[in-house]
Amino acid sequence: MEVHTKTYQTPNGPVEGVQTKWAGFSILLVTGRKGFLACPAIDAEACDRYGVAAAIAESTPDNPIGTLERFPDRKITKANAKAEALGIKEGMRVSDAFALIA
Repeated sequence: MEVHTKTYQTPNGPVEGVQTKWAGFSILLVTGRKGFLACPAIDAEACDRYGVAAAIAESTPDNPIGTLERFPDRKITKANAKAEALGIKEGMRVSDAFALIA
């Protein structure tokens, strides 16, 4: 297992990316003060029940996010109610959503 981190700067402050990588599988997450964006391995609705803003970035087995460098180029495929209240919407570029969770 490997763990990688990356800081992304936004107009509202930094957000922090974390990738936990196993052979053939990774979990990617970018966190800010107001919530987080993640790969589809995370359940955004479950996070909503805990009062946490969470949104999911597009990723499939055929076209995985793969790395923290590719994460900003994806689109949001799902946002829970808390994330939507921040302005995060399905179809939005992940790089634009970074500023909303900062």
